[in-house]
Amino acid sequence: MIRVFLFLLISFGISAQSIDWAKVDAETLKHFSAIIQINSADPGGSEKPVVDYIKSVLDKEGIESKIFTMDNLANPEIQRPNLIARIKGNGKKKPILIVGHTDTVNIDPKKWTHGPFSAHREGGYIYGRGTVDDKDNLVAAMMSMILIKRQKLALDRDVIFMAEAGEEGAPVLGIAYLVREHWAEIDAEYCFAEGGSAVRTDNRLRFVSVQTTEKLPSGVRLVASGVAGHGSVPLQSNAVVHIAQAVAKVAAWQPPMRLNDTTRTYFERLATVSTPEERDRYNGLLNPEKTDAIQAYMAANEPRHNSMLRTSISPNIIKAGYRRNVIPSEAEATLDIRALPDEDLTKFYDMLRSVINDPAVKVVRDGGGATRPGGAPSRLDNEAFKTIEAVAKKHYPGVPTLPSMSTGATDMSFLRAKGMQCYGIGPMIDSEDGPKGFGAHSDQERILESSLYTFVKFHYDLVEEMARAK
Repeated sequence: MIRVFLFLLISFGISAQSIDWAKVDAETLKHFSAIIQINSADPGGSEKPVVDYIKSVLDKEGIESKIFTMDNLANPEIQRPNLIARIKGNGKKKPILIVGHTDTVNIDPKKWTHGPFSAHREGGYIYGRGTVDDKDNLVAAMMSMILIKRQKLALDRDVIFMAEAGEEGAPVLGIAYLVREHWAEIDAEYCFAEGGSAVRTDNRLRFVSVQTTEKLPSGVRLVASGVAGHGSVPLQSNAVVHIAQAVAKVAAWQPPMRLNDTTRTYFERLATVSTPEERDRYNGLLNPEKTDAIQAYMAANEPRHNSMLRTSISPNIIKAGYRRNVIPSEAEATLDIRALPDEDLTKFYDMLRSVINDPAVKVVRDGGGATRPGGAPSRLDNEAFKTIEAVAKKHYPGVPTLPSMSTGATDMSFLRAKGMQCYGIGPMIDSEDGPKGFGAHSDQERILESSLYTFVKFHYDLVEEMARAK
């Protein structure tokens, strides 16, 4: 009987020591609140107090950690360290890497009903900058490390925890620096970081989203040149007119649709949990008789899905002129281009020039192209994705797991470029929160408290199943 019991423990991953999840929830709230209350906004704050806090927690648990800091040449007085901790396994398999970033975007205090660093609890929510980007992942990863250590789990893999700086705008101080200078400290087979979520609409859980690839940001300026002159004598060479016409052409252009394994699977699975009308739309994307009308509908009504279909362009800044009565000799527009992972940007810019079709307008690449490296989408048929699906069924039963391509950018791009298989996960969110101003980067950022606790359990079960000795 004892052998049978031990076999069941090993086969089903049941810990020999049970976890008191009520106590873990209270501990999670304590750490989450403390970290939300630290201003680590960029600009305006510093990641160091967050790293100091995490290190003190890990030290108390007997988990060793290292600090890696690149000189912050832009602001030498602000320290922006990265923390890496490791719990060793027996080495039968390559490590897994769990990641959270310690910085947040900046805030406008006047626009917050609850203080941005208050961790205010009201109506079942916790409010504050970073609650869903990305101190939720940060605390969940830290709690997974703590629980693994306390459970004294036998591991086939090392589990590496990275609390990184600079994700929101200075990856040179965080992931780029670590990949370049300290790759051995974070080298792993699989990575779990931000970018996914369980999605609820009208209080009904619809699906679990897992980020398996992402679009790559690339900055471009359109620069129009003309003849300067007096505003009382309109000129056909007016640079403002040329830039306006160029922007209008770009905005009206729909670059070609191209699906990859992630987006194809995403729409196939999304169709299974959609209304009949939506299902027909998602299933008809590749139908030659329907695709044009479907894409036009998405452009007008589902802009996020439209962006997932193609390399997208958004004209976001226009600069021109300095006096009302002076025709300027130059005008420019800044485009935010989000490229598909395998986009040939050189060819894409050639298409852009053809669309503009104006010798007075130049296409100037900012910074030489993409600000993050490209990498192949992470696989859907490996141990990591299958384990995510299995754990999701346990914590979010009755809904499918959808691989997704993020239209925004994460630091996983640096890891995918090195060949690491990376997956974005996250807590349950209400799809209505973003449009209402409660989402990531908003002025009332918040997380449902119960979803934070569920996510910690999900995160721990995922890490345990991936790393424990079989």
